[in-house]
Amino acid sequence: MSTEAVWPEGYDRLILDEVDSTNAEAARLAPDLGRPTWILARRQTAPRGRRGKSWTMPEGNFAATLVMRPTGTPGWAALRSFLAANALFEALALSVDRTRLGLKWPNDVLLDGGKVAGILLESASQNGQVSWLAIGIGINLQSAPRIRDAAFPPVALDGAAGGPEEMLDLLAGYYATEEAILERLGFEPIREKWLRHAARLGEVITARTGRDAVTGRFETVDQDGRLVLATPEGERRIAAADVYFGEGA
Repeated sequence: MSTEAVWPEGYDRLILDEVDSTNAEAARLAPDLGRPTWILARRQTAPRGRRGKSWTMPEGNFAATLVMRPTGTPGWAALRSFLAANALFEALALSVDRTRLGLKWPNDVLLDGGKVAGILLESASQNGQVSWLAIGIGINLQSAPRIRDAAFPPVALDGAAGGPEEMLDLLAGYYATEEAILERLGFEPIREKWLRHAARLGEVITARTGRDAVTGRFETVDQDGRLVLATPEGERRIAAADVYFGEGA
C-alpha cells in the first residue's frame, strides 16, 4: 500500500507494544479522556470478541480501539458501529478490489465471503446518557486465526494492506470523515452508504437472537440500526443477533 494518510485533526493516538486488550485499555483511559483517542497494540494477551467470545490475534495483525465521549443515548452511540464499518470498507478497498468486500450486519467485514475484520462496541452510561464509548477493531492483515466450524471462516489480506500503523492512519482518517458526516447530516447518509455495501441485501438470511432464530428476506437497516427482515409472519426488526446466510442456517 503506497497511499499516505494524514492524521485527522482532533484525534489522539496511543501505540502500545503489548496490552491485554485495546478495549480494556480504553475503559481504563476513559475517565481521564481529553479527546477521542485511538489505541493500537502490536500484541494483545487477552483479546476478545462479541458476547465474550475469545479472539486470537496472530502477530502482524491489526488491533485498535477508538475511545471517545459521544453525546446522547446509548442507542445513538451504538450507531457508530456503522461509521466504523464504512471506514473499514474504504480503508480495505485501497488494497483489494472493493467488489470482493461486503458488510455483514451488525459489525463484520467480509472478503470473498470470509471474515477479514470485526468491530466490538463497549460503553458505559449514566442517567440514560453515554459516559464513554469504545470501538474496537480487529483486522486480519497478515494471517487468519484458525477457528474450527466457523460460519464465516477467517481470511487474511496476506500483507496486501501494509502494517498495523499504516492501516491505523488510513482508518482514522476515514472514520473522522464518517463522524463529521454524522454530526452535520445525521445517520441517514451513513446508513445509505452502509447499505450500498451490505452483504446479501435482498436475500434470505437467518438472525439468531439467543431466544429464537428468525429467517426472512433482508430488506434494509432502519434508522435505529436494526435489521429489518420480511418473514411469512410479517416484518421483523431485530436490534441484536448473529446473522447467517440462507434459510435455516
